[in-house]
Amino acid sequence: MSNQNLSRDEAAARSRLLTVESYDVELDLGNAADPAAPGFRSRSTIHFTCSESAASTFVDFIHGGVQAVVVNGKAYDPAETVTGSRIELRNLQAGTNTVSIEGTALYSRSGEGMHRFTDPADGKTYLYTQYEPADARRVFANFEQPDLKASFTFHVTAPSDWEVASNGVEAARTPLGDGTLSRWDFSPTQRISTYITCVLAGGYFKATDLWSTVLGDGTELVVPLAAYCRASMAEHFDPGNIFDTTKRGLDYFHRLFAYPYPFGKYDQAFVPEYNLGAMENPGLVTFTEAYVFRTKATEAQYEARANTILHEMAHMWFGDLVTMRWWDDLWLKESFADYMGALAVDEATDWTNSWVSFANRRKAWAYVQDQLPTTHPIVADIPDLEAAKQNFDGITYAKGASVLKQLVAYVGFEAFIEASRTYFFRHAYGNTTLEDLLDVLSSASGRDMRLWSRQWLQTAGVPVLEVEAETGADGTYSSVVVHQDAPDPVSGEQVPRPHRIRLGSYGFTPDGWLERTSVVELDVVGRHTPVPELVGTEPPALLLPNDGDLTYAKIRFDTASLATVLEVLPRLRDPLARAITLSALWNSVRDGLLSARDYVRLVIRTAPSEPGAGVLQVLLDNARYAVERYAPAEIRDEVREQLFEAVSGQLAEAPAGTDRQLIFARTAAALGRHSTSHNELLRGLLSGSVTYPGLGVDSDLRWRLWQALSATGSAGPEELKAELAADNTAAGRVGYTVAAAAIPDPLIKAEAWQRAVHTVELSNELLSATIEGITLGGHELLDGYVSDYFASLESVWSSRSIELASRVVAGLYPGAQDLPLHTVPADHPVLALSQEWLELNPAAPAALRRIVIEQQDQLLRSLRAQAAAR
Repeated sequence: MSNQNLSRDEAAARSRLLTVESYDVELDLGNAADPAAPGFRSRSTIHFTCSESAASTFVDFIHGGVQAVVVNGKAYDPAETVTGSRIELRNLQAGTNTVSIEGTALYSRSGEGMHRFTDPADGKTYLYTQYEPADARRVFANFEQPDLKASFTFHVTAPSDWEVASNGVEAARTPLGDGTLSRWDFSPTQRISTYITCVLAGGYFKATDLWSTVLGDGTELVVPLAAYCRASMAEHFDPGNIFDTTKRGLDYFHRLFAYPYPFGKYDQAFVPEYNLGAMENPGLVTFTEAYVFRTKATEAQYEARANTILHEMAHMWFGDLVTMRWWDDLWLKESFADYMGALAVDEATDWTNSWVSFANRRKAWAYVQDQLPTTHPIVADIPDLEAAKQNFDGITYAKGASVLKQLVAYVGFEAFIEASRTYFFRHAYGNTTLEDLLDVLSSASGRDMRLWSRQWLQTAGVPVLEVEAETGADGTYSSVVVHQDAPDPVSGEQVPRPHRIRLGSYGFTPDGWLERTSVVELDVVGRHTPVPELVGTEPPALLLPNDGDLTYAKIRFDTASLATVLEVLPRLRDPLARAITLSALWNSVRDGLLSARDYVRLVIRTAPSEPGAGVLQVLLDNARYAVERYAPAEIRDEVREQLFEAVSGQLAEAPAGTDRQLIFARTAAALGRHSTSHNELLRGLLSGSVTYPGLGVDSDLRWRLWQALSATGSAGPEELKAELAADNTAAGRVGYTVAAAAIPDPLIKAEAWQRAVHTVELSNELLSATIEGITLGGHELLDGYVSDYFASLESVWSSRSIELASRVVAGLYPGAQDLPLHTVPADHPVLALSQEWLELNPAAPAALRRIVIEQQDQLLRSLRAQAAAR
């Protein structure tokens, strides 16, 4: 039985026993270019103190064999001390101890531990590590928990012509033997947690720069900067723009936090097959190489990259300098970084709509997550590492950041920043809990923050704020009340939260624009909050709750305001007000209050005049999802064709070379996955017989078009192979894999299903691509796999890492279902099979059950929306 799932109680017991001083880690990556080499030599020497004599504990190491275990100079037989992924340490002495463990660590294809990638473009090998929450133990033996911080010194042997980097600066480089290999020695780090250590090695391209500032004592702080990408991506790399954002961020956070950047250098590496957007390893931040734009990218994509760069930079203070004690308080880093990333983009860069993007994407993610049966408080109950892995979700990131925005409105920005500064100085290089943060917030604000914490951080669910407005005989408001509906997801009891909000009144200008005319700022307390300031005033065309997006809540409009936004939403000039309104309408679609047909009609009217690329992309993505999941089957084709016709028309009319043109082209390709009505357009774009000035049909768009054609049976394997031969790159391989698995041929689907579900041969990125292609198919192709899906869940979970297993379980859940006429949504057979599996498998891993429960709930929501639309 696997013993990888460390519990919170085990970690707490180990923490009471040990204080870790340092690690000295040697990694021999000299064989990495050999694909037949499964692993590499790893040697870890740990210096720590123990509070008891004759004590026992264990070291974590997920390995391919342990060759040596030495405790305080005494060698132990690995056969007697190694059990699974734990190495027992016996007879520790009170005071100082030294442990040395040597073994074989395994190269990874899942993006966990030491990931190895071979570039199909030039055959070069690339390595990088990714550990959060607990995969450093896949690379070297350690005490894998965030509160056992230590100083780390890394030594790496690798081919001499490679670039090698780690958290610390390079201290020495020594050629070995004939010079083919060299040894890199890195300086010791500050005290940090195991999960943010990092190693990078391979044929990377490297760019360098410097940033400096004068500190308060008059000394100069100089921070070397570096940026890495694969050599075959170097022609598309723009390190100058990356360094510009980095320098702006370092300037901004130094002024804001008044605590010098503590980790020496600041490297940023953009790496292949990355599971995350980025990871905040101090001194060596890693990013998905999707942020190296090898094809045309929109301003929204560049803004998103800047947001990620600044999010990770905020972690240098929130997370790296000061770290949560255990994963219950993951929000102490992720919520703050999410908030700070959006704030820094708004205040330190040239992008002016950061909070629009936040409302449009991040909060939408939180609203979805927070309405699932598995929702949890921001301060979560994380009993073990599997639970921690799944809590990197919309609640921990985006809801937490939204609540911090509400906190700033509640206590004031200056008090919030004063508390942050105190927090850094008080807990530097240490670990904290919620209580530590509440202490500094209470001191800085003069308020007892514990009630606020109980109401916001320790509750779950999305509050709903609804405006009820009544008018008198004279036509003015006789009553305006904000109603709050905030049921606890478990008990159903009302748990209203305090909201500092703005009610914005909007009226029409002489030239027909809908603009803000006045604002009332108020505190919503309890279930019902009157707004006496509006009594006796004339009703505006639109009364917008949560104007400025200060709080976290779904909003519902009064009757007159809803009629206004449904009719003239494109005339609402303010971009944030428009984003808030569009978010409210999308939530209404998901809740079955606004039909998919009406929402698509709204998008068709709104999209032509939406100036924001990010908002436009989300609008169109939501409209496609509404068609495929929320529209009843009997009208789905009709509604899809209405949207497709509007999108193709806008593509033809879009100004040359604009983001709008590219977004409409990409959306046309996406719609073409389910319709052949515009195949002539899609084929024409590929062949060049259809052209639009300024639209470059680059490799990214070409693969989107091929995927559309293949999914409808309009393109075959030979055409796809020819395209791959012309684009034999990592991205091309992914594009091909999606398209090839999408072909509506039962034999092709069967082969793809076999590879994804019943083998472990696919790397993380190609597994996701295969899953995406499989799901592009109708009921006649996919219904036959429903039984095998449920029958295979436990074997999938037990045969691969949680990262890869989660992709299979979530990605292949049969969630694209239609509600038959005269059928109650809850009676759908797939829901019945889901419930049957849950009831028959009560002892299945909690993380696996969570995914099935969430997918089941998403399906139920879509069926209810279909029912409401009839």
